[in-house]
Order: sequence, then structure tokens, then C-alpha cells
Amino acid sequence: MQLLEANKKNIAFAAEVIKNGGLVSFPTETVYGLGADGLNPIASAKIFEAKNRPSFNPLILHIAEIETLNTIAEWKNPNVEKLIKKFWPGPLTLVLPKREIVPELVTAGNPTVAVRMPDHKVALELIRQSGTPIAAPSANRFGQLSPTDAQHVVKQLKNKVDVILNGGQCSVGVESTILEITDDKIYLLRHGGLILEEIEALVGKIIIKPHHASKPNSPGQLMFHYSPSIPMKFLSEASLGEFKGKNIGVIFFKNKYLKENFAFEKILSPTGDLREAAANLFAYLHEFEKEKIDVILIEPVEEKGLGSAIMDRLKKATNKYK
Repeated sequence: MQLLEANKKNIAFAAEVIKNGGLVSFPTETVYGLGADGLNPIASAKIFEAKNRPSFNPLILHIAEIETLNTIAEWKNPNVEKLIKKFWPGPLTLVLPKREIVPELVTAGNPTVAVRMPDHKVALELIRQSGTPIAAPSANRFGQLSPTDAQHVVKQLKNKVDVILNGGQCSVGVESTILEITDDKIYLLRHGGLILEEIEALVGKIIIKPHHASKPNSPGQLMFHYSPSIPMKFLSEASLGEFKGKNIGVIFFKNKYLKENFAFEKILSPTGDLREAAANLFAYLHEFEKEKIDVILIEPVEEKGLGSAIMDRLKKATNKYK
């Protein structure tokens, strides 16, 4: 494993690693990705092995040019062009009917492929120089905390990745919003960094699609995910009582409203800014994993705007410890 600053020389080196079938972790605006040549099934298989990711969970293909989308996917719904024009590059993934060039391994056997264009200069340059769509889920062990800086990748994957490009802290901090688009309908598969209200303002009401945990056609549809190694529950009178006398770490949303002295405390956003809260969420949970605490209690946020994405992650994280 080589941890390299994301400069011009090292991006070119990392692109050669991708071309030769290796694994590269790189920054995006959402989280760090674990990338391989998305049109090379042998290279893409290394992603599943490194993450211990189940093979039924598909990958997202990352592209740097709109023209590339036509080579890997097809569609009839005119809203696809509207969404691309408005929100790409950005934290929006589209699930579309795939073309034959896309390996079955990448789509987990589904007839659709998940595609996005990241809004990060390092990611875009790496994709361009690699000359191929890059398959990249988050660069973490499956089911564990998503990485929002390079050290999080080092902590979880170590020598399972060939190169880690250090591009600093991710600005959004939660994964992309995922939409599935059929000929005449749009479905939300995962809340993420692009808020649903902005999308609906452009294309109208979107259908919330139930999760298909046994046969997902995009990431983010499993019920257990994003979990820290320390048990985590929502902050409430019941959870405080359950862990009375224990070393408790607490994450508040915008202010500390309890008088108790906890072992470790963080506030996601003192101003109540959901963007700041989302950017800090995984970073703070990574910090909590280093502390000598018995449980993490986290204050829920209103499920509105980015709050929906935050709560999606928290519900799936706490599901592991119910």
C-alpha cells in the first residue's frame, strides 16, 4: 500500500495502477472510493475481496465525460438528460439499463448499471487518465464506517489496496443519492448528498422504492450498514437508562442539552447546518472508535433535506445493534 499526495505525478501513477488491474482509493466529494477498472471483471473482483463485500451487492461506475454514459447505459426517459445537465458532476447516481460492455460482476447480474460523475478534480482526473469507467464503492470494510479522509482508508483496508490518493477531507461526507430511472418513472433507492427536494423541483414527484436486500440493484439498499465497531443507539431517555454507569460517548446535533458528563462528546453542527453535520458524521464516528467507551448514543435529526440522508445512515448503523 502506498499513501500518496494527490498531485499530478501521483494521479498519473495511480491511473497506471488502474490500467494494470490494481486497486486505487481516491477522494470524491462524498466519501473516499475504492476503485478498479469497471470494464475489467478480474480487476473489479478485487474490490469485493478487499472489502469483504457480498457479490450480490452491485458497484457504481464513475465517469468523467458525459459521452462515456452512452457507452455503458441506455435510456428513453427524457428526465435523464435534465438530471445530468443540472446535477452532474455531483452526488447523484443514476441506475439505468446497462449495455453489454458492462461486466455482470459489476452489476451483480442486474440488467441495470449504477453510474455517477463525481464532483472532485482528483477523481475526475484519475478517471480521465485511466481511460475507463472506474468501479468504486466506499473504501471501507463492508458494513463499517464510510471513509471521509485518507487515514480512514488506511485504518480499514491497509495493504488490501495498492495506492491511496490523499486528497484531504471529503466536503459532502455522505454517499450519493441514488435514483433508478425506467422508461416513464423515477424511483429513489437511497437518500444521499443531493437532497430529494431539489431533484423533485426539477422532475416532479419521485417514488420511494422499498429496499430489496436480497437482490439490490444499487448500493445502499441493505438494512445493516455504515456501523462503527462500538455499539451505537439513538439518544433517548431509554438508551441513557440502559447504559447508566457505563462509559458513554454522545453525538449531539447542534447543542448539548443534557447536564450529564459523558466520557466523550461531539456536536455535529453548532449552527444546525445539515451540510456541516453530514460532512462531520463519519469523521466523528471514526474518532469515537478510538475512545474507551462502551456505547455511542447519537441524537436523531429531522428527516428533511440532508437530514434524510443522515438518518438513513444512522438507522442502518444502529440496526446492527438492536
